Amino acid sequence: MIGYITLGTNDLPKSGEYFDKLFAPLGAKRILELPHGIFWGTSMANPFIGLLKPANGQAATVGNGTMVALTAKDRAQVDAFYEHAKTLGCTCEGAPGERMPGFYAAYFRTPDGHKMNIFKMG
Repeated sequence: MIGYITLGTNDLPKSGEYFDKLFAPLGAKRILELPHGIFWGTSMANPFIGLLKPANGQAATVGNGTMVALTAKDRAQVDAFYEHAKTLGCTCEGAPGERMPGFYAAYFRTPDGHKMNIFKMG
């Protein structure tokens, strides 16, 4: 159902470098670059994530209650990706753990303040 998600940034080059490093362990790479945005994924045929400077010219802000969730192949990948994110400057929003039976997740914020998680169901 989801085709793509976009997040805002005020510094596209700096945030672009950050997301290159963040998404690398998941096999995602830049699949589209525009003057005002960069998109990462495994292909244009699968859901992807974009980082954009707001089209209205206003400053990018973080949405309250907004979060992007990334899927992991197993719990070990959740743990490893969370540690990887922290080495890149993310802040903890919830260390890896089981949140409810069968749902294992870790939560973090990017340097731009976007809330994200990585999870494994089952």
